[in-house]
Amino acid sequence: MISTYSKDPDALTNKVLSVALIGAEDHRRNAVAKLIAAQASVTREFSSYPELDDVPRLLEADYDVIIVELDSNSEHALDLVENICGNSSVTVMVYSAQSDSEMLVRCMRAGAREFLVEPIAMSTMAEALVRASVRRPAVQPAKKTAGKLHVFIGAKGGSGVTTIASNFAVSLARESSQSTLLIDLNLPLGDAALDLGIQAQYSTANALQNINRLDFHFLSKLLIKHSSGLFVLAAPDKYTQVEESNEAVRKLLSIARQNFDYVVVDAGSRFGATGKALFEDGSTVYLITQVGVSELRNSNRLISELLKSSGAKLEIVINRYTSRSLGIDEESIAKALTMQPQWKIPSDYPAARSAQNTATPLALKDSPISRVILQMSRTACGLPANAEKKKRFNLFG
Repeated sequence: MISTYSKDPDALTNKVLSVALIGAEDHRRNAVAKLIAAQASVTREFSSYPELDDVPRLLEADYDVIIVELDSNSEHALDLVENICGNSSVTVMVYSAQSDSEMLVRCMRAGAREFLVEPIAMSTMAEALVRASVRRPAVQPAKKTAGKLHVFIGAKGGSGVTTIASNFAVSLARESSQSTLLIDLNLPLGDAALDLGIQAQYSTANALQNINRLDFHFLSKLLIKHSSGLFVLAAPDKYTQVEESNEAVRKLLSIARQNFDYVVVDAGSRFGATGKALFEDGSTVYLITQVGVSELRNSNRLISELLKSSGAKLEIVINRYTSRSLGIDEESIAKALTMQPQWKIPSDYPAARSAQNTATPLALKDSPISRVILQMSRTACGLPANAEKKKRFNLFG
């Protein structure tokens, strides 16, 4: 932490700032550090540019000022400035050996507050720090806790992941009365938007194909809002092959969790490299399965070889459940799964078919299926599983 001061008696000298200094060239970075040291001291120095995927971790330190050297890699530096400014209120400054008016404009558009031209005068640095001190609120707001991540994944294709995930998200948005986002990662053929009766202009593909420029401002343009209040990042309407990486998925989820209280993911049956980003510490993974030999076998392997070794909380959901499914009793089901299932969603073909035909979410109507999903969503947001009896399931309520 550093205290900034100026010889100007009218300056705000009692502010306390934290400063990060980023510069690839040691001698230039050291010169800037000495200028700051004339006022105070640098909290942390970085001898290389952070990758854009590292920005969320950089921002966790809650720096008041981040100063970035521009010249070593100006395009990456600009992307870094834009990413930082798009995801925080930190004051960003840049320094350069070139007085380039075009570059100055680009830096300002990216969000930089100060463009410092070397050699930098001591008074120039002092004034810039004072301006940063003025921008800093007298009382720092409490740091926002990352939103809770709920991932729905199927033991086998056709398990009903999309139906459960999309209706859970609708119910969670309504019951919690907090900001909720549904991300359809069931690529390339996700159809959560179809289940919800909405048509989106943009999709998950747009986010993952523009990962270097992805911030919340960009992400917000890709979302569509359902009448329930749920925000949705839909899968592409047309078949789109998306080359995605674990880092890209992790960045998308990180930005989403920074800006929504709840993030729900329809992951289909994703168990490749990109699946690792879904099973983070603190997330809840709902493994959707059915009572069948192949489904239970897949579930057993996934639980023992993948999900139990992750930092995620695991909940088993048996879909289309009947009390005598294929002659397999509950004791055999629990033995096959190596754990008791937390949720059993009853088989109700007429209600499910009606919801699909009318494009009206099950969560907005009363049915045996919707009652269990309601209990799941209320438990997820810390409410009693069984709500008081009152009129609900009103589309416009």
